[in-house]
Amino acid sequence: MAEVLNAIYEQDFVGFSYGFRPGRSQHHALDALAVGIERRRVRWVLDADIRDYFSSLDHSWLVKFLEHRIADKRVLRLIQRWLKAGVIEDGVWAETLEGTPQGASISTLLSNVFLHYVFDQWVHQWRQRHARGDVVVVRFADDFVVGFQRRDDAEQFWADLRERFARFGLELHEGKTRLIEFGRYAAENRESCGLPKPETFDFLGLTHICAKDRRGRFKLQRVTSKKKMCAKLHEVKAELRRRMHLPIPEQGAWLARVVRGHYTYYAVPDNGRALNAFRLLVTRLWLQALRRRSQRDNMTWERMERLAQRWLPRPRIQHPWPNVRFDARTQGRSPVR
Repeated sequence: MAEVLNAIYEQDFVGFSYGFRPGRSQHHALDALAVGIERRRVRWVLDADIRDYFSSLDHSWLVKFLEHRIADKRVLRLIQRWLKAGVIEDGVWAETLEGTPQGASISTLLSNVFLHYVFDQWVHQWRQRHARGDVVVVRFADDFVVGFQRRDDAEQFWADLRERFARFGLELHEGKTRLIEFGRYAAENRESCGLPKPETFDFLGLTHICAKDRRGRFKLQRVTSKKKMCAKLHEVKAELRRRMHLPIPEQGAWLARVVRGHYTYYAVPDNGRALNAFRLLVTRLWLQALRRRSQRDNMTWERMERLAQRWLPRPRIQHPWPNVRFDARTQGRSPVR
C-alpha cells in the first residue's frame, strides 16, 4: 500500500519537501537550504518546529485529504483501520485517537500527505500572493526552515502560519520557533547597530553559522550540532560500560563502526574540527572504560593513542560542497515548484 500511495503522491508533492521521499535524503534538504541562503537574497530566517506533530495529527482531516486523490472506499477504510489500530509498547496496547502509529511503514507517507495540504500548498500560494521579496522554503518531515528577504514578510508569514495550523489542529512550538537575522548582510548590519554576531540555527543535526571565507566574503558554515554530539556521546558512554569487559579488539571494532557512521552523516565541508573533536572524545570515553576494568590500571594515554590509531578511523570529508551536489541533482532546474 505504501508503494502504491508513494507512486500517486510523488506526482503531487512540491520540490521543497524532502522528508521520507524516494531519492531524497537529509543531505539533499541541507544542500537546498545552503544554496537558497547563499544564492537568494535571504536576510531573515524562521526556524520553526511543530509541537508533537506525529502524535497530534487529526484523523478526520487526513481522511478528507486522502479523498482528494483516492476514490476507492476500501483503501480509505483500510487506512482508517491502521490509524485506529493502536500501538503496543512493552506488551501493553494503547489506543491512537489521533496521530500516526509510530514505526508503521505507512505513517511517514501519511504525515507527508497531511503537511502537503496544510503547509506545502499553502506556502506555495502565500509566496506568490503575499511575499514582496524572496522566500526560500525547505521542509523535512515536521522540521522546516523559511528564509525571507524582508522582515515584514517574515513576521506576516509567521502570524498567518499560526492561524493556518490552528485551523487543522496543529501548533508551532513557541520555545523552538524563532525569527533571526541571518544571511550575507546580517553580520555587517548587526555590527553597524552595535549588536553581537548573528544567531545560529540548527537544522537536521547541523548548526548553521554566518561565516566568511579567506577572501572575506559571506560563507554559510555548517558544523555538528552540540546537542546531537552530546546525545551520541552519552549513548557511546552507556554502551561502553555494557561492553567494558569484552576483549579490546571487539570494543575497537564496534567503536570503529560508530565513528564511521558518525562521519557518514556529519563529514560535510567546513566540519573537520567537530569531527576531530568527536573522535578525541570517543577515545577519552574508551580510556575511561578500560581504566575501570581493573583496580590495577596500566592504561596510559600513550597506549590509548596507539589503540585509537589502530581502531578509530581519522575523519575525512565525505560530502561535496552543497552547490556542487545541488547543481548536479537539479541540472539547473529549481527543485522548488
